[in-house]
Amino acid sequence: MLMLAGVVVLHITTIILLLLATIDNAWWITNTVSTDLWGRWELTKSMWHYTNLNDYPQEYLQTVQATSVLACVFAILSLLVFVAQLFTLPKGQRFTFTGILQLIACLCVMIAASVYTAKLPPNHGEGWYGHSYVLAWISFVLTFILAITYLILRKKSE
Repeated sequence: MLMLAGVVVLHITTIILLLLATIDNAWWITNTVSTDLWGRWELTKSMWHYTNLNDYPQEYLQTVQATSVLACVFAILSLLVFVAQLFTLPKGQRFTFTGILQLIACLCVMIAASVYTAKLPPNHGEGWYGHSYVLAWISFVLTFILAITYLILRKKSE
């Protein structure tokens, strides 16, 4: 019982980290610019102004946006499926689908962070990756650990 509670806490933590990484405005940072997946905040005359990401290749940007949102959706869906399977399916069949959904979320966040790393930040010498970018990679590791945990729990129940 304690292990299942720990898995639920880890799952909720992962969902929160995924949502923060997707929503927060700190994927690429310079001294005067803070960029997220949706726009850019520029510091001019001591005020922050929101602008669009016109200098980013749109096909790569949309790939990162879509896979980040899908990672959040699949992580939330896998938590709901986990709770439903816990009470409806017999032992041995419980967590396979949850593990698969979590692997899909893991793949989505990995694609988002990898494409962002390879294609998006302009002028690599002028800035650095922000905390949202780091949270995305931490979420990748946590979703992978959760997926493996669900598959081990399935085997343990058999």
